[in-house]
Order: sequence, then C-alpha cells, then structure tokens
Amino acid sequence: MEPTPSPSVNTLYSLDVVAMVNTNTIRTAVGIVGNVISFGLFMSPVPTFISIFKAKSVQNFKPDPYIATILNCGVWTFYGSPFVTPDNTLVITINGFGFFLEIFYTSVFFVYSAWNKRRKIMLIFLAEIIFIALLVFLVMTFVHTPKERKVIVGPICIVFNILMYFSPLTVMRQVIRTKSVKYMPFLLSFTNFANGIVWTAYALLKWDPFIVIPNGLGTLSGLTQLILYVMYYRTTNWDEDDDDSANI
Repeated sequence: MEPTPSPSVNTLYSLDVVAMVNTNTIRTAVGIVGNVISFGLFMSPVPTFISIFKAKSVQNFKPDPYIATILNCGVWTFYGSPFVTPDNTLVITINGFGFFLEIFYTSVFFVYSAWNKRRKIMLIFLAEIIFIALLVFLVMTFVHTPKERKVIVGPICIVFNILMYFSPLTVMRQVIRTKSVKYMPFLLSFTNFANGIVWTAYALLKWDPFIVIPNGLGTLSGLTQLILYVMYYRTTNWDEDDDDSANI
C-alpha cells in the first residue's frame, strides 16, 4: 500500500484562511444582530417616555439606567474606534447612536423632574462628559499604540458596562419592596437580557475578554429582572396612584 500523503503546507494554510474568513463572516453577522438588538434596547424605553410626556411628570420612573448608559456608550464608542481596536465598526455605530439617544432620555428626566432632582441629574451628566473627554485626551496623548490603548480602555469599558447592566438594581429593590413591576419596563429588561447574550457570542468568536466579561454579567442581570417580572406581575396594581415624591 502506498502511504497516504500528508497535507501540504499550502493546503493547511488555505484551510486556516477559509476557517478565519468563515469565523469573521459569522462574527459580522452576529454583530449585525447585536446592533439590531441593541437598537431595540435603546428604543425600548419609548413607552416609558410617552407616559412621562402625557403625565408631564417622571412619576416613579428612575433615570439611573439612562444616566449610566451615557457613560457606557461613550467609552465603548472610543474603544471601538480604530485608534484603540481594529475591526470593531459595529461597536462604534450602535454605541454612538446610543450615546446621543440616552442624552435625550436624560434630558426628558431633567425637564420633568423637581429642581433637587434636576441638579443631581445635571451634576452627574457633566461629570460623565468631563470624564469621557479626559479619557480620550489622556489616552490619545500619552499612549501611542492601539494595543496599549486597548489594555487601558478595555477594563474601563468593563466597569461602566457592568454599571449600565446593573443600574436597574435600584428599580429591582423597589420591585421587591412594593411587589410591583409597574416601574420596571418589561421591554428594557428583555432587551438587556438578549443584548448580553448576543454580544457575549460576538466576543467569543474572536476572543475579546473586555466584551465577554461585562456582557456575560449583563445576561445574568437581565435574567434576574425577567425572573422578578414573572414573580411580581400578578401582584402589581397597574392602576395605583403615582407618587412623584420618590427619590431618584
């Protein structure tokens, strides 16, 4: 019997290239799905803000998730830029959109809140904008390679992504205390959960721990919110009077 010829180096190289192309194609497709779901996540509070517009009051809704998301989207937009990481255009597009939309949401809370709450919202917002500007300036000025920038910006993104996903903790505490999910919008919880799953898959296809870690935790946060929604849906009094005296 003649010995089976071993694959040539060129053949193995070609197979590696095909596998890489397929992985990149799948990753791009997952990233597009992630953009669609993230778009849904950013748009999911629309019913909440329609309610605020109609009542001309923020009622018992809390601005925490929207304020936290401004900072999260700002740092992720910087992370996805070619100055920090290559091939992350999909990260830039959706987070850039989310950055400006969350500013709009926060502005609505500012307009329809009492003055003491307005001051708190304004101070936090200004602190976030200053932080983002300083981060971009310092990294671009003193760190000279994308690899080094990624190591610095990535952990910062993890922190603020986790803050965004867990910012509804104040709402969850209110849900447990009142046994009511009236002020924890279902769409926001569901899209948080779906968003975490898709972006975790996106980062696993081309290993990026800075995306995997916060989105894996975000999946758990969204799942917890959905469990609370199921637990307390029946005990929710949807017709109860709104009290705008609650602290944000």
